[in-house]
Amino acid sequence: MTTSIIEAEGLTKQFSRGKTTVDAVTDVSFTVEPGGLVAFLGPNGAGKSTTIRMLTTLIPPTSGGARVVGHDIATTPEQVRARIGYVGQGTSGSFAQRVRDELLSQGAFYGVPAKQAKARADALIESLDLASFATRTVQQLSGGQKRRLDIALGLMHAPPLIFLDEPSTGLDPQSRANLWQHILDLREQHGTTVFLTTHYLDEADRYAERVMVMDAGRVIADDTAPALKATLAGDAITLGFASAADADAAEATIGRLAERATTRPDATTVAANVDDGERLLPRLIRDLDAQGLAVERATGVPPTLDDVFLALTGRTLREADAAHETTPTPATEGASS
Repeated sequence: MTTSIIEAEGLTKQFSRGKTTVDAVTDVSFTVEPGGLVAFLGPNGAGKSTTIRMLTTLIPPTSGGARVVGHDIATTPEQVRARIGYVGQGTSGSFAQRVRDELLSQGAFYGVPAKQAKARADALIESLDLASFATRTVQQLSGGQKRRLDIALGLMHAPPLIFLDEPSTGLDPQSRANLWQHILDLREQHGTTVFLTTHYLDEADRYAERVMVMDAGRVIADDTAPALKATLAGDAITLGFASAADADAAEATIGRLAERATTRPDATTVAANVDDGERLLPRLIRDLDAQGLAVERATGVPPTLDDVFLALTGRTLREADAAHETTPTPATEGASS
């Protein structure tokens, strides 16, 4: 029996619009081990949400398949649904129902015995800091409170795996930080595997143990955030000189030691993306000074995941999002990611 909590093999989803076929997801294969926190990144329209909808049995794949928590998404979808939590992009609570009652209703829906459901609801209310408004109706909650309730609803039946589709979108920075702390605490307490999409790359960089990047329906990178940044982006260093002549003379030395191509942001500045810039920058300054080329200004900036996306696709994630937002999605059901 497999030990992977997700096993996707050749997942593909096509949508039809008239006589046009749209490839939303193409031949996606990966595994996820129990207890991990995986960030699934990519621009709007990349296929992320479509992939999650297939894994959660909300839509069937056109071809390929997956086993989720030990069950096949096509042949035993009800077993998959019973063993996962799913928090979509919209608020899932019934606006007129009180918070605690909503949790108890969710427990009843999953067949959790009443006594166990009450204990589970109280534990989630405590761990997700919902106690102060447990008797309020959902419509009285703030955006951050609703997202915490959504997560509590997704965890009400104690699933070993939870899918979070952009859980912090629309929240202010403080609410985002609080929500993430709750996610991390729950994972620590219950060992829940977390598979999430987010457009906040700083979240993925800080919290995820594994980052998968999707673009145009395909997974184009899959590794830890530090590994992706080191291999695909590198540290950005810039050195400024008193004159263009000094910059010209220094460029060859910088290119040789950096072992990367240099660029010229302006006449007196030389820039390059390098490996281990923290160690290389002092050496460059010393070598150039020994040649009589004084460095007047120097910066070293570590790479971000947006730099990784730029290296992979030739554009930043923000640029990619803007392009998708201005281009109508040609597919119908679930084709936007």
